[in-house]
Parts: sequence; structure tokens; C-alpha cells
Amino acid sequence: MPILLMAARRDWPYGSGHFAWPVYGWLSQSYHGGHRALDLAAPEGTAVYAADRGVVVRAGWNDQGYGFFVVVDHNIDYLTLYAHLSEIYVRDGQVVGQGDLLGLVGSTGNSTGPHLHFEIRDFGQLTDPLALLLR
Repeated sequence: MPILLMAARRDWPYGSGHFAWPVYGWLSQSYHGGHRALDLAAPEGTAVYAADRGVVVRAGWNDQGYGFFVVVDHNIDYLTLYAHLSEIYVRDGQVVGQGDLLGLVGSTGNSTGPHLHFEIRDFGQLTDPLALLLR
């Protein structure tokens, strides 16, 4: 999925690089081989929060499996992606702080039940979110 970045990033807030857990739930699938993200199971409608401050660069529907999703650019070479949402409460270009409500856990797209599919990209490369969430 290509992720488009907006111009004038110098005016965006910088993330702290200290990522908070985006949802209160449990780890149902870890980062491994073909699954380059964390799946965090939670009841449908559970709040999903921004893991760090940044700017929403994509919010909407994705036909390649993510369903309703949000991407936040943290302006420190990190992007976070939150997928399978049932509802989205932010829009493209919106500034968010760490802990701001992005949407609700759902089971949209290619999903077998309610959970948050959470990715962190470092310089565009998928990386294990646990390494950044636990430091």
C-alpha cells in the first residue's frame, strides 16, 4: 500500500519516539515472518489511541485488507498504521497528540474478529512494534 506524504512537514509536530500502547487489549498475534505487525484483540468498539503525536496522513477505507484504517506520520522517520477499525474519528491533515482518540476497534477488511492491526514503519520499513512499545 503506497503511503503518500504531504509537503511542508517542517511545520508538523515531532513525535517523541516513545510509543504508547494504542489500545487496551491483548496480544493475539505477534510480529513474525509473514505477519509484520501486532494484532491486539479487544472488544468491538474499544477506543484506539495515537501511539505518539503526529499528523494523520491517511484515514479511510483500504481495499487491500486493512478495511477502515488510519496512518499517522510522526515526523521522526516513523509512521504508525491502525487497521480494521469500525469507526474513524480523525481526518487527513489533522494533528494528533499521544493518546488522542483515532477510532474504534472493529473487524473490517480481511479480519477474522475484532482486533487492532498495528504497524510501525521506520524509514518506510516495517519494524517490530514491540521493540518500540517496550523501551
